[in-house]
Amino acid sequence: MAAERRVAFVTGASRGIGRASAIALAEKGFDVVVSARTLKEGDTADGRPLPGSVETTAAEVRARGREALALRLDLLDRGSMEAALETTWQEWGRIDLLLNNGIYTGVGSMVEFLELNLDDVETMFRANVFAQIFLTQRVLPRMIERGAGSVINMVSAAGLSDPPAPANQGGWGYAYGASKAAFHRMVGVLAVEHPNPNLHFFNLEPGFVATEAMKLNDPKGELSARYGGAPPEVPAAVVAWLATHPDAAKWNGKTVAAQKLCLELGLQPDWRKRAPS
Repeated sequence: MAAERRVAFVTGASRGIGRASAIALAEKGFDVVVSARTLKEGDTADGRPLPGSVETTAAEVRARGREALALRLDLLDRGSMEAALETTWQEWGRIDLLLNNGIYTGVGSMVEFLELNLDDVETMFRANVFAQIFLTQRVLPRMIERGAGSVINMVSAAGLSDPPAPANQGGWGYAYGASKAAFHRMVGVLAVEHPNPNLHFFNLEPGFVATEAMKLNDPKGELSARYGGAPPEVPAAVVAWLATHPDAAKWNGKTVAAQKLCLELGLQPDWRKRAPS
């Protein structure tokens, strides 16, 4: 009898950590729902010149021998989230892993507190907290009914610590950090409320990763100079490990430092080593 299909639903999968995670999950045998705002290469969801698209990532998944659904999903458009979920259930009938990776880093992310516009703060929370609540509330009951499943939330050091400097001077703004702090609280609560040993809830803190969006948000390179950075494949390798390895269960309800665990487990070559000149 053929092995039962495993389905991963990945948000923010057009580029960066989401794209790398979709590929890593495909390499571990998952069929992947690749979702984001940018459907086609060359399109720009918010006017910024970012490479990557849902269709490009889906092609990478298929190149690994797995199936892909390329779907539009906007964290600020609840209808698009509902439609993506409905399409997934109609086409594949299940979601075994929800990777809440997509984030909003638009207006207000790098603004000092006294300059904040409350409408921008509300938008930040809609995209970085309420959207993830919506998706998880839709997906989790079916996991509970089936008796198994995983939710991985891509959190941020900005939600766990104070910035080392003001926004745009090597730090980040309050609104972004506050939204990620609220998001961070989800998995601990879920692990307590749903103690089934086959249900797993993880926070993954990727560390500083030099994604395409990060480079646009840090044009002067202050954050890059301060933190260095790992490639997106590093947190992606940890996503795949959490989704498949039995030892991952000990991290249920906890926060995983992706770069530290990746090094400890040898999931990727040490990116900190410089090539000889």
